Amino acid sequence: MIDQIIIQQVKHTAQLISNARYVVVFTGAGISTSSGIPDFRSERKGLWQRYDPMQVASLTAFHHTPDIFYDWFRPLFQSSYQAQPNAAHLGLAKLEQSHIIRSVITQNIDTLHQKSGSQKVIELHGSALTFTCPVCGVITSAEQVFNSFSSGKSIPLCLKCEKILKPDIILFEEPLPMDAWQIAEIETRKADLMLVIGSSLEVYPASTIPYSAAQKGSRIIINNLSPTPLDKQADVVIPLDAAQFVPLLVDFVNQEIKENS
Repeated sequence: MIDQIIIQQVKHTAQLISNARYVVVFTGAGISTSSGIPDFRSERKGLWQRYDPMQVASLTAFHHTPDIFYDWFRPLFQSSYQAQPNAAHLGLAKLEQSHIIRSVITQNIDTLHQKSGSQKVIELHGSALTFTCPVCGVITSAEQVFNSFSSGKSIPLCLKCEKILKPDIILFEEPLPMDAWQIAEIETRKADLMLVIGSSLEVYPASTIPYSAAQKGSRIIINNLSPTPLDKQADVVIPLDAAQFVPLLVDFVNQEIKENS
């Protein structure tokens, strides 16, 4: 049962979105937890509660201790590969199809936004859809890597030169992809409302995107189970699971459209 105060907050959010000119969504790992993919920073269950990110998820870790890197990344990749979009991903895709939202800027590597039908998805941290050989440049599909893990291999190797494959995700010590970053900046400049879903807003520099939107006067809506550093500047803060929040938001937005048509 959702608290009535939260329901009123979601209804108010729907009104703000209906009156906005250009709505951009910014998502983090929290939107995918209902799909069975762990987030990184929540208490008890977050991956960084169990791992030191610089020890397992850095470029140094990949190059110098690939066994440790893949001990961390392999189960994350397998859960992401098998995951299906949840109600939050599907709801955002519906809002995009209705031209209510214009784009999704995501920190996630799971491609669940694309699987749900979203068209304009900007991936700031890359995607686990492909793996590239750092030596010869051969690209290997996620399906091939998943099958190699299923057959008992713990580290994926390039089929051409047999060197260790690197997932096409952004690790600590790596810069963000410039093309994705530039598009995200353009979308942020256009936005008069940014909807933040499932992000702790603690990962730099991706976290600067919502701050930039707030600084230029965009309305900010934050949907996250735990507090974020931007909460005090937000217009609305809704501490509700994304898979509950987005479907409710879609219903209220549709009501707004009917009432105003």
